[in-house]
Amino acid sequence: MNTPAAAMHGLGEPSPWVCEWAHLVAAGGAVLDVACGAGRHARFFAALGHPVTAIDRDAAALATLCEELLVTPLEADLEGAGWPLPAEAKFAAVVVTNYLHRPLFAQLLRALAPGGVLLYETFAQGNESVGKPSNPAFLLAPGELLERVRGQLRVVAFQDGFLAQPRPAYVQRICAILEAERSDDPAQAAAPPCYELAG
Repeated sequence: MNTPAAAMHGLGEPSPWVCEWAHLVAAGGAVLDVACGAGRHARFFAALGHPVTAIDRDAAALATLCEELLVTPLEADLEGAGWPLPAEAKFAAVVVTNYLHRPLFAQLLRALAPGGVLLYETFAQGNESVGKPSNPAFLLAPGELLERVRGQLRVVAFQDGFLAQPRPAYVQRICAILEAERSDDPAQAAAPPCYELAG
């Protein structure tokens, strides 16, 4: 698929939400950028020293990442084919923005290593009143991201509402962590996890 640069998804600055919570990703930990487009988040995390696997079906967009150190572009159809990574592949962070394919949620959570961070941000119901996307298949229901991670990840931050900038949009976004198992033995118990809140 040849996409004109002007129409290419994933150009521009990284999401402020992703930037805000990137400090929770383990230093040097591998990052998975799902539906990465031209790789704004892949570049952001690579600049912080993280090896990044960047997945998209758009070969032209992925080609813009070929010269990026620490970034491994992977062309894959996430909706029409199987999961393109080995089952044992685990990541310190899984990043998804402006993309929703509900059947992938379970796989995204399985791709997290213990301590791994899920950074997810996309459009929500209400967006049909201000622009695209307007198809309900691509709009999260109220609180849907919370429900998707309930009982599996610890939610550090969650938002569900309206943004006026950079363009009017209804969005939902979450930062959640797959906590490592803690010992029940008081002698072996580590200090409680400390997730520094952005501020």
